[in-house]
Amino acid sequence: MANTVIAAGHICLDITPVFPAGTQQEISELLRPGKLINTDAAQVHTGGSAANTGLALKLLGNEVRLLGKIGKDSFGGMVKALTEKYGVGGLIEDAGSATSYSVVLAIPGNDRIFLHCTGANDSFSAADIPEAALDDAVLFHFGYPPLMKRMYSDGGRELEAMLRRVREHGIATSLDMAAVDPSSEAGQADWQEILSRVLPYVDIFVPSFEELCFMLDKPRFERLDRGGDMTEGLKLEEEALPLAAKALSMGCRAVLIKCGAAGMVYKTADKEKMLNVGARLAIDADAWADKEGIQPCFVPECVRSATGAGDASIAAYLTAVLRGYTPKECAELAAAEGACCVTSYDALGGLVPIEELKARIDGGWETAGG
Repeated sequence: MANTVIAAGHICLDITPVFPAGTQQEISELLRPGKLINTDAAQVHTGGSAANTGLALKLLGNEVRLLGKIGKDSFGGMVKALTEKYGVGGLIEDAGSATSYSVVLAIPGNDRIFLHCTGANDSFSAADIPEAALDDAVLFHFGYPPLMKRMYSDGGRELEAMLRRVREHGIATSLDMAAVDPSSEAGQADWQEILSRVLPYVDIFVPSFEELCFMLDKPRFERLDRGGDMTEGLKLEEEALPLAAKALSMGCRAVLIKCGAAGMVYKTADKEKMLNVGARLAIDADAWADKEGIQPCFVPECVRSATGAGDASIAAYLTAVLRGYTPKECAELAAAEGACCVTSYDALGGLVPIEELKARIDGGWETAGG
């Protein structure tokens, strides 16, 4: 019986210098040329969608297989060692590539800054997925194609081929995106064309608001881009729900848009389309058809870093889908897990089991503005 969740796509090593408590300076003042900045011991963890969402899925009780590409170098050895302790396999080693890494600057009072090398992720292709890996999979989650050159080149044909192949096995698919630097090669790609090509093969689409707005509505993106957190004060019904509707019209069957501190929005397709979700998932089409809503954030105990919070939210959302929760409950659990994740410096340290999250929600967990 199919029961494994595949978490595939971008994987890297995240190196996060920890700034001492009380560090509250503007980035332009703190990061001046020639200045020595004292930090505490660095946090070193796996990063990227495959690791962040995949390992979170594992910790939330799912059977998980990772499919990410690393180099045969020191960073690759660290990624392999860090993932193996969770009892998941599937990493692809490529001697001709460097392992991807990120330096994450999580300076208190400021949004994160990433210094990122895409490395081996750029050569990831549909051929890297072994046929045997699909035999027992119920769900295939793929993340961060904007950081994987083969996935966005040539109008996204490689991404389309991969998702189409997976769905031909009756496996449900989910797709996450990543922020795009407008000046980069990925930023110059025609993402409307790419999404038009791939979304018919996506059951669950889980992008952030910034990512989807950049890809599907550039005028809206430019209007809202004020050089800071685009989601601050965002009116979800006016700005995010129309994007969810547009994504559904392009072929996917359920959309969850992560909107930072503003919350989340969710929207699902009609019953006929929900019946077309990957057969192995056995989703209740009646319960999932024609649903939409706005989910505010839950108030976290503290905020240390937002690193991996979106991926943790997705892991909770997908776990809830697999366990038969309704769309509203799935969105609630996603928001709740995100609130727990930000209490830790990494993507996994703050994770809380789904059952405990549900108990907290049912117990009246306060929401932002609530």
